[in-house]
Amino acid sequence: MWTDVLDLEEFYASTLGQMTARLLRTRLREVWPNVRGDTVLGLGYATPLLRPFVEEAGRTLAFMPGQQGVTRWPREGRNLASLVDELDLPLPDRSVDRVLLVHAVECAEQLRPMLREIWRVMADGGRLIVVVPNRAGFWSQIERSPFSHGHPYSAGQLAALLRANMFAPLRQTRALYMPPVRSRLAMSMAPAVERFGQRWLGRFAGVSVIESGKQLYAGVVERTQTQAIGAVRPKLRIASSRDTPQAAGAARNARDDKTPAS
Repeated sequence: MWTDVLDLEEFYASTLGQMTARLLRTRLREVWPNVRGDTVLGLGYATPLLRPFVEEAGRTLAFMPGQQGVTRWPREGRNLASLVDELDLPLPDRSVDRVLLVHAVECAEQLRPMLREIWRVMADGGRLIVVVPNRAGFWSQIERSPFSHGHPYSAGQLAALLRANMFAPLRQTRALYMPPVRSRLAMSMAPAVERFGQRWLGRFAGVSVIESGKQLYAGVVERTQTQAIGAVRPKLRIASSRDTPQAAGAARNARDDKTPAS
């Protein structure tokens, strides 16, 4: 079930939400250090993490599902946010270079069709980053953040989900090691806790972050090969039937009858 956009907006406007966005943006920048000239699409509620890409990317889009709702973004300048049907994105095929899914995969009621639609609009060679709550982390269990809503995933489950929907996992990282507490002292320590967690607390992170590439249809090659084999096999079967001893003897007799007597 999709989280209401007003609840998401309220969380990211809070001190805890601002800290969360900073930590996640740092992790995303490690995965995507340069998006210059690319078309970047955020789907779900990705706007707190998209801001660093706006000036650098060739085009930035923020799509929010109809069941979640939409708010204007950014507050200043031209609005880049749109309300969409996540199963029928208003984009042509292969038109997006990078897709960021946040508060989307764990909430989607029709997950496979949504991922297939993302596959459709991604350019060949495009990149997808999925941010989802980690099953073993505190953030999926404490109802102070939107990451406690929906279905959490282990890193292995998320990678398997992506592979099953024609995405090839390329890189995996994690974020949000500090529990979602509102203590100012704890939040001031968040960067240090994040560095410590990256080294020693891997599986207990709040969210999993996986970058994937678009996997092209392997089936096209397989079908082509099957068609080629199918075209040859009847000939092979016919050739094999003619090469039986009876057929070979009949063929020799026919040739002898046609040979003029010397």
